[in-house]
Amino acid sequence: MTEMIKVSGLAKHFGPIRAVDGISFAVARGEVLGFLGPNGAGKSTTMKMITGFLEPTGGSAEVCGFDVGRQPIEVKRRIGYLPEGAPAYGDMTPLGFLGFCADVRGLKGADRKAKIEAAIDRTTLGGVLYQPIDTLSKGFKRRVGLAQALLHDPEVLVLDEPTDGLDPNQKHEVRTLIGSMAKDKAIIISTHILEEVDALCSRAVVIAGGQIVADGTPAELEARSRLHNAVTVRLKKSALPAARKALADIPGAAGLEEGDGTLTVLAQRRKTILPAVSQALRDADIAADEIRLERGRLDEVFRDITNPKKTGEQG
Repeated sequence: MTEMIKVSGLAKHFGPIRAVDGISFAVARGEVLGFLGPNGAGKSTTMKMITGFLEPTGGSAEVCGFDVGRQPIEVKRRIGYLPEGAPAYGDMTPLGFLGFCADVRGLKGADRKAKIEAAIDRTTLGGVLYQPIDTLSKGFKRRVGLAQALLHDPEVLVLDEPTDGLDPNQKHEVRTLIGSMAKDKAIIISTHILEEVDALCSRAVVIAGGQIVADGTPAELEARSRLHNAVTVRLKKSALPAARKALADIPGAAGLEEGDGTLTVLAQRRKTILPAVSQALRDADIAADEIRLERGRLDEVFRDITNPKKTGEQG
């Protein structure tokens, strides 16, 4: 795959504060990269540097082979950027704002008209085109911001919290839209919504304290969870004592946890214990209401790897 975004040793310091501290990663065409981290981790600062809106203290960023510092206009031609908060001119209507953005982008004639109409259609803005942006809900303002990012059909999309403020139906629409564009573009999505990673992303980078603390596919991150490959068994309460005894010494097990009518058998790293759990229950003549293999939980992994005590982040 062709690398469309390349970040090398990128850093941004605000006095003694190291907001971004020498990070490196690349994004290829066809990838949707989830850029994750707690508040203040450096996500938005990194995006501003990649898009050329903030000068780095050190390191470099390239977009489609163009250096962000030396060739900013070429970079901006190829990027669609949705900033944090989706800033816009509040007294403009969405239609007027998109027309203004089209003029700034140098779009003209039939191409200008077609691209504005396509952006409106993709973001479902038809019902609010003539209202001042200041009067719109947070969700519609977000969609106006997304429309301007998509307007010129860029090769690279950098989207800071694209579903922030949207209701569940709108979130689904935006995720579907992003997924439909993923094949031909390189997309970075900053988010703290872990379900978005599962729904959208082919890869995730986790940043904390200005440094990358994880980089992998969602499945690879889930595999770092203590619940990865665990087996949860739901039983009648009367069967719990016998099940606890039957499952106590399963080969490959790392422990046993009890919940409300459930037993979860934890697996040793890289061990598969589902067949052994099923066999132990059969041998003990215990009927389970449900047996579920756990993938692992991103929220648990996220909390673990962004723990300030482990990353060195303060406060």
